[in-house]
Amino acid sequence: MAAKKTDGKKKSGNNIQKRETRWGLLFLSPWLVGFLLFTLLPTLASLAFSFTNYNPLEPENISFAGLNNYARLLTDPFFRQAMAVTIRFVLISIPFALIIPLGLALLVNSPNLLGKNIYRALFFLPSMIPLVVNVMVWRGIMNSESGWLNKALVALFGIQGPNWFQDEKWVIPGLTIMGIWGAGNAMIIMLAGLQNVPTELYDAAKVDGASGLQRFRHVTLPIISPIIFYQLVLALIGSFQYFTQAYIVSNGRGDPNGATMFYNLYLYRTAFNFLDMGYGATLAWVMFVIVLLITIFLFRTQQRWVYYAGGE
Repeated sequence: MAAKKTDGKKKSGNNIQKRETRWGLLFLSPWLVGFLLFTLLPTLASLAFSFTNYNPLEPENISFAGLNNYARLLTDPFFRQAMAVTIRFVLISIPFALIIPLGLALLVNSPNLLGKNIYRALFFLPSMIPLVVNVMVWRGIMNSESGWLNKALVALFGIQGPNWFQDEKWVIPGLTIMGIWGAGNAMIIMLAGLQNVPTELYDAAKVDGASGLQRFRHVTLPIISPIIFYQLVLALIGSFQYFTQAYIVSNGRGDPNGATMFYNLYLYRTAFNFLDMGYGATLAWVMFVIVLLITIFLFRTQQRWVYYAGGE
């Protein structure tokens, strides 16, 4: 009898578990269907297209190209130009993407600052504005003739401002300045890290005679290094995927003289302007591999400078 009761309880428990599993899958099904239709299948399709010559307007003429699209990268001057523009932007913008949010976080975390919440809201607000709106506003602000930025440079310093988005030497710095406007989101994350630094460590450093700069270097930076590492990874991935700002500023052409022909803009023009979907898919997968390798490298080398409290 005891064995029968035990078997009955097991069957009842199994039935409940199966019912909960079915309900769970039912609630997950909209997301699963969406993931399948709009993420997984397009990703697999793009991988298949990268080995073909495919024009979406002439699907009946699709042909297998093997590795020809990948070999084409080696002789494509526009591919090299797009990579050079993107890498230059990464090298210029990444330091600002880390230093500016950290500086703002230190400012609004200062015990001597009055109205902290107001400043936090003001610094964070621009990051809530849609990206396209931000770019349109900054394109007006940095207009070489009517923009108030150049007018302010003349009025305050007597300096004639550059043609930010018409001069190929200044377009990357101009886009970098534009990106600083959206530093509020990263600032909030940095601020959360600063507020989690144990005050006992600061007190101990003061007792040892450490100056403010020494406390920042030997206490603050090691404790928030995981946050800095997280922001570094996000900034690198975002910089390699840079598209919207360059598209709007150059009207989708990569002007001036190819100075804004970022990798993703070249990919977009190849696939959707010139309808070379096979080569466009190849460009997409090459970028995926590049970003993946850089990300793996960062994670493999993080133990050299990232400090985790748990000793990982």
